[in-house]
Amino acid sequence: MGTDEGVLPRTADVMSTLVENRRAFLHFLERRVGNRTVAEDILQDAFARGMARAGSVRDEASATAWFYRTLRNALIDHSRRSGVSERALAQMAVELEEAQPPDAELQDTVCKCIGRLAGTLKPEYAAALRRVEVDGLSVQAFAAEAGITANNGSVRLFRARAALEKQLRASCGTCASHGCMDCTCGESPGAR
Repeated sequence: MGTDEGVLPRTADVMSTLVENRRAFLHFLERRVGNRTVAEDILQDAFARGMARAGSVRDEASATAWFYRTLRNALIDHSRRSGVSERALAQMAVELEEAQPPDAELQDTVCKCIGRLAGTLKPEYAAALRRVEVDGLSVQAFAAEAGITANNGSVRLFRARAALEKQLRASCGTCASHGCMDCTCGESPGAR
């Protein structure tokens, strides 16, 4: 479908052209990132951003070339974000590895609700906390045992800790806000 010179095609026509080429776009991304799920995410983000700019495309024929440029920019953005994330996760893994475990006296004075509430978390979170925090396994060893990367193990442990903290705040209230030291919530009639 042609357009008169100087008249922009309807945005719907441009988007239709882009949707028709979805498989080619996905293949283009997947070859570059090596992961279909990641490629899908990048493509969806690019489609969302492209919808806002589709009206600026001069003709439907140039829509595909324009969108490939959009995808290249999205790949660059993804690469930058991934690099930052990987470095941050690697640093977190180092910090977790260097962290000193609390002494036995401190563990005895910490809220006894922690063990009970850890069991209410997602199984993979509970396992991460049990193996690293209780059993003393390193994050790298836990990750290898779980069949995941060390960075993924660090993230899982971080999320498990955050989920446990949320459960503690909901269950123990002010005790959790004060670091669960000398806890009395386990002595209350409703505690298990």
